[in-house]
Amino acid sequence: MTGSSFSPIAWDGDAITLIDQRRLPAEEVYFTCATWEDAALAIREMVVRGAPAIGITAAYGVVLAARAGVDLEAAIAGLAATRPTAVNLFWALDRMRACRAAGGDLDAEARAIQAEDRAMCEAMGAHGAPLLPPGTRILTHCNAGALATGGHGTALGVIRTAHAQGRIAGVYADETRPYLQGARLTAWELQRDGVPVTVLPDVAAGHLMQQGRIDAVIVGTDRVAANGDVANKIGTYTVAVLAHAHGIPFYVAGPTSTIDLETPTGAGIPIEQRTPLEVTHVGDRRLVPVGVPVENPAFDVTPARLVTALITEHGVIRPPFAEGLAAHVAAADDGRRSPAGS
Repeated sequence: MTGSSFSPIAWDGDAITLIDQRRLPAEEVYFTCATWEDAALAIREMVVRGAPAIGITAAYGVVLAARAGVDLEAAIAGLAATRPTAVNLFWALDRMRACRAAGGDLDAEARAIQAEDRAMCEAMGAHGAPLLPPGTRILTHCNAGALATGGHGTALGVIRTAHAQGRIAGVYADETRPYLQGARLTAWELQRDGVPVTVLPDVAAGHLMQQGRIDAVIVGTDRVAANGDVANKIGTYTVAVLAHAHGIPFYVAGPTSTIDLETPTGAGIPIEQRTPLEVTHVGDRRLVPVGVPVENPAFDVTPARLVTALITEHGVIRPPFAEGLAAHVAAADDGRRSPAGS
């Protein structure tokens, strides 16, 4: 199987239906967004998460706002305020704003964003799979799969395609604390689609690398700066440092919509701070003493020098990254301007 067996985002023309990722893997339940405010809540509260999926949900949120006749710029501002690190959010909102300014069909534009994302993920899989020799044991961090995209996945899209080609011996999924996207979501996706997966504590990655049990690392990204610095889920930088120390290739997969040429380096990427409750509590049980402060950044930045290659829908970019990133963005822009991309 090369594709995911499910779609995390459904649009029926009147409402958005999302798999509620907060409830996985114990329950497969759905969250319906009938207003743009519902869509903003779903993004902010991580009903839906992952940069491409956030952008798609926001695009449909704009359609709901337009249908309701509300101030569209106010709705776009409200959607933009939900998750500051994921550049796809702002990319999708800018695209919807441009569509409206041109008198285009907002519903068709949002559907196109979702369909294009699925196609981009499948293209990333095709470009990235040959980087993984047969028998590869691969580590991934967080969830960069179908749940985080329009389907198939970015990092997990590469893994899915490589698995279908007989290249994957097994996948190690970091738990990805404190929200456990790896343990809850990546493991759920891969098990569902028949890809062999083992969950490990985040702190065990270095141990497995030291034992020679990991051959490559692949992760997704929420934003890539113009120099190739990469923002991804907190803990990614740690994994990259460990991979570099052990001579293990570290790959990053993301659509060109995650490339932010306006931000020169990772130092300019805003890092979202999330509620301390994600750290202090597991369910209703408190783990941290009352009064002890908590730092809970949602993302970190991996310097370009630690990245072996970037994978987009247009191919593989190797260091130095600046020229390749600009070329891939230009190719994506040309595609959207062409009749096929319109």
